[in-house]
Amino acid sequence: MKLLTVAVPCYNSQDYMANCIESLLKGGSDVEIVIVNDGSKDDTARIAEEYQERYPGIIKVVHQENGGHGEAVNTGLANASGLYFKVVDSDDWLNEEAFLRVLEVLRECLRGPETLDMLISNYVYEKVGAKHKRVMRYPGTFPEERIFGWDDVKPLGKSQYLLMHSLIYRTELLRECGLKLPAHTFYVDNLVAFVPLPHVKRMRYVDVNLYRYYIGRQDQSVNEQVMISRADQQLKINRMMIDCMAETKNLHKNTRSYMLHMLTMIMTVSSVILLRSGTQENLKKKQELWKYLKTADGKDYFSIRHSLLGRAMNLPGRGGRRLSVTAYKIVQRIYGFN
Repeated sequence: MKLLTVAVPCYNSQDYMANCIESLLKGGSDVEIVIVNDGSKDDTARIAEEYQERYPGIIKVVHQENGGHGEAVNTGLANASGLYFKVVDSDDWLNEEAFLRVLEVLRECLRGPETLDMLISNYVYEKVGAKHKRVMRYPGTFPEERIFGWDDVKPLGKSQYLLMHSLIYRTELLRECGLKLPAHTFYVDNLVAFVPLPHVKRMRYVDVNLYRYYIGRQDQSVNEQVMISRADQQLKINRMMIDCMAETKNLHKNTRSYMLHMLTMIMTVSSVILLRSGTQENLKKKQELWKYLKTADGKDYFSIRHSLLGRAMNLPGRGGRRLSVTAYKIVQRIYGFN
């Protein structure tokens, strides 16, 4: 059994997938790389097969009809044999030194008396044209050099955000919590960072800049215009997060606080995208989204609606929408879309 499975969803990734795979190979034989070819029409399948032929004990290739990013992650998880599981998108990569340190920590945890559910590390926004690469770190928020529980964490800062990129989960935890991502839907990475949290008990933070999150392709899902064109998919994910929060009972107060923090950010992202589109149809969808939250989960609606970002997203009239641009800039900085 492998220590870690890394799933790499690929769709028409011929131009950049090699960089991703080469970075994962630095992990050696303890790492299983599952390349999921999601119905690509370019040379992705050929490149993946060549890598599998060269590294038969490490790389596994799975071909499927196009099902979107979520279905590719589902397939990666279904085919994972590692004790731990991580998703690395095909245009991103891992830092070698940080990767080796994370693997060392995972081995240490296996030898210890406590079961590790989730490992957290830093990620770097590799944004094209940016002079300074922004790093999402969590010092002071999580204890270091030891396994800890929810009692030991401190609130996330306003500019801190847990994304899929910062997380490695115990594989069986993901299966036990029933993580199933929707097909043909973008932005499912938000569900990966959200749905398993109520099931996580023991964590470890490693203060290394592991994940390099590439931002800059014009067709990328976090491009602002692309997000506007896919607003309905963003709303679908947003509603699934609302439902998850509403249906989860007896949450630890700090788990709830983290999930509320994340849901507030996603509500803001959805609202910003709908506002930026400028259409009456999307303004109505924004109103409907906030009504959906209120109906599904009145307590959390009150918390989110009366937060700074919640108020900023619901200012009345055209003047109010112009003021929302300030909040948009904050979200853009935190969320990283271009």
